[in-house]
Parts: sequence; structure tokens; C-alpha cells
Amino acid sequence: MVSLIPEPIFRVGFFTVTNSIIDILLVDALIIGIAFYISKKIKMIPGLFQNLVEYVLESFYSLTESIAGNKVKFIFPFFMTFFIFILFLNWSGLIPGVGSIGIFHETKEHGRELIPLIRGGASDLNLTLGLALVSIAATHYFSIQSLGIKQYLGRYFSFNPIYLFVGILEVISEITKVISLSFRLFGNIFAGEVVLMTVSGIFAFIFPLPFLMLEVIVGLVQALVFAMLTMAFMSILATSHHKEVSTHGL
Repeated sequence: MVSLIPEPIFRVGFFTVTNSIIDILLVDALIIGIAFYISKKIKMIPGLFQNLVEYVLESFYSLTESIAGNKVKFIFPFFMTFFIFILFLNWSGLIPGVGSIGIFHETKEHGRELIPLIRGGASDLNLTLGLALVSIAATHYFSIQSLGIKQYLGRYFSFNPIYLFVGILEVISEITKVISLSFRLFGNIFAGEVVLMTVSGIFAFIFPLPFLMLEVIVGLVQALVFAMLTMAFMSILATSHHKEVSTHGL
């Protein structure tokens, strides 16, 4: 049985380290290690690996530029960071041993239960909610930086009753963005974890492979969806509200 709540492994003072936090820290260490390795190996005449990395970055930069325009230099680092982190996090949960190697614990409700030492970080709602909050906070910071505080507040508050009503809808929309971003990522990854655990418990070999390949694709798609939605939100909120109104009027 897969628990909705990540299980505590040990405590550091008042802070409880769960199995999902361990996975997140390992993924962070891996990404930082790869970044340092690439930075030390950059050459004027690139090899195969550097060519591949440059091709991927240039492709995503062009994609961001086609949507964000001249705002690309601020938005692209957020887009790429979210994509790489979530992709690695999603795929880390598919590594053999993650979620299946642990300690058995006796419970009154379910009897003997396995507590995994490492669990996929993206299957923890705390993590996906935190990512969503960072995404929305960065979006509003960029909006204030691009438009100024007066135009930013003008999107939500106005003496015109119609615009005031639209502003209230905008506030509600920002709240639903957090819910949508966090639950979409959490729901897809957690559901995949449950399917893989169920199938692997029935069929140990071969049969789970198609489901594993499906989860590889789902992990990629969900990372791309989260990153692209963040990019779109940043681009929209950094656009003057007056321009949007005039565009809709046309």
C-alpha cells in the first residue's frame, strides 16, 4: 500500500527528515554535480556531450523567446530550472530500490508495513505545493519589476466596477493556479507510483516494463507542462493590463 503522506526516517533537532526529502536532496546533489562537471569541461570545440547539452538549451531558449519575447532573459532561467529539477525528480522515483527498499514496521491498522528509505519526491504534495508557490511568487515579482507597482495593482483593483470585478476574478485565478500546478504534478506522479507498485507486486518481470516506459514519458511531459505554464504565467503577468484590454477589444 502506497501512503499519501511521506514517512519520517530520522530527525535533526526539531526537523523531521522524510523519505521524500532524502530523494529531493539526492536529486539536488546530482544536478549540482552535473552542473559543476559541465562547467569544468566546456571547450571551444565541443564534444558529443557538450553538443547535446548546447542543442537542448538552445532549443528551449528559442521556445521561451518565441513566447516571452524580450523577457526571455529573466524567464528562461526559471523555465529551465523547473524543467530540469522536476524531470530528474520524476525519473528518480523510477530507479529500482526507490520506494521498494526499506524497513518493515508493525502497525495496528495494516499489520506489517514497509517504510521505504527513499521515496519519489514528486509524490509528496508538500514538494509540489512548494514548487507552485515559488512559481507564482516569482511570476508576481517579475510582474512588479516589469510594470511597476501601480500597473501591477491596477490589474486587481480599480474604481471601475467592471474592472474591479475582473480584478476579483484575477485574484481567484491566482489561487487556482497554485492548486492546479501542485495537484496536477502530484496527482500524475503519485498515481504512476501506485500503478507501478501494484503491477510489480503481481508480476515481477517483463509485464511492468510498458508501465515503466509510460511513467518515463509522463515524467517528461509533467516537467515540461509545469515549466511551460510558469513561462506562460510570467509572460502574461509581465504584459501591461491596458494592452491586454485593448487587444481583447480588437
